Amino acid sequence: MADFGYVAYDSQGKNVKGTISAETIEQAKTQLKAKNLIITDINELGLLNKDLSFSFAKKVSARDLAVFCRQFVSMSKAGVSILECLSLLREQSANPTLATAIREVQAEVEKGETLASGLSKQRHIFGDLMITTVKAGEESGSLEISLERMADQFEKSAKTAALVKKAMIYPIIVALVAIAVVVVMLVVVIPSYTTMFADLGTELPKITQVVVAMSDFIVHRWFILLPLIAGAVAGLKYFFSTPMGKMVKSDVALKFGPTKNLTVKSACSQVARTMSTLLAAGVPIVDCVDIVSDTMQNLNFYNAMKKAKDEVVKGVPLSVPLEDSGLFPPMMYHMLRIGEEAGNQEEMLTKLADYYDEEVEMAVQGLMTAMEPMIILALAGTVGVLIAAVMAPMLTLYSTLDSM
Repeated sequence: MADFGYVAYDSQGKNVKGTISAETIEQAKTQLKAKNLIITDINELGLLNKDLSFSFAKKVSARDLAVFCRQFVSMSKAGVSILECLSLLREQSANPTLATAIREVQAEVEKGETLASGLSKQRHIFGDLMITTVKAGEESGSLEISLERMADQFEKSAKTAALVKKAMIYPIIVALVAIAVVVVMLVVVIPSYTTMFADLGTELPKITQVVVAMSDFIVHRWFILLPLIAGAVAGLKYFFSTPMGKMVKSDVALKFGPTKNLTVKSACSQVARTMSTLLAAGVPIVDCVDIVSDTMQNLNFYNAMKKAKDEVVKGVPLSVPLEDSGLFPPMMYHMLRIGEEAGNQEEMLTKLADYYDEEVEMAVQGLMTAMEPMIILALAGTVGVLIAAVMAPMLTLYSTLDSM
């Protein structure tokens, strides 16, 4: 199977670009013609072209998917057919990656496939959660309700992600300023004092010797330092992509005080919101737990939900394995147990999701409050060490002159 890049015109005369997989270029042309596309150019993609096409593809965000669901529901309620909805959404989408995915879904629906089946062919864009919810909505005749719940889900996810990004702006800016200050001190300030230090004729304090050595290394051997930094960054990135690295990152997030609260409450919000969305769509609880586990970013919660699925298959209420995991706060499994006993799990999970969404916002604010003084102290300490390295020889000289 090879990938082919193509340029063509659709039935409305619009220029479209994309990629298609086929055994041969003839099969690729046949598939494109079946979609009523007039091909103007088609070529097999090499490794370089594939990498470029992927690296420049715009990511589909949760907010993009929320808009997709909202607009789909609005048009569907107005009596617009599914095919027409997809066509309009494709034209209105500002994200080319999403527009391409919608076009592929539209082509599947035109062949007589269901909307869920079409979405499943673009699983990397829409995800298992949306595909399963749409499938359940189609089977139960409540597609609009299912998409409304998915819009809520995506909007909450986008809001949480935006909160975390906003919280990280300040630490990143301060860290960049700190790095810039240190570099200027080592590259400009310290070398200007080096000659004066040499003229003192006395042994420099250890702290000054270390800082001068660092300055000399950066000024004269920067071509060694840059590859070392790049290699360290690449090495860490690779390590955190491995199973061991992911587990280390997950453990640190749960054990490091400032991030533990946010990690736990974000996981609780994700579990409650996703479970309530799937249950409202009529998805069986075993499938709900399985899908929820795949949405967990932290491996500890992922493993806990996978174990919970095995217990639920045996007929054990979900609240029991959540409690046994030791990861979830008491309120999570106590409220869920009440919902299980009263037969209103969906309603109770929705309330839990709303509660933990607010808790996540408070946790982000708390994390910011805790990080600000730590960052300021780290910056002050770094600059203080450099200033001490500059002042120490001068103080030594003054002491020597006073004793003469």
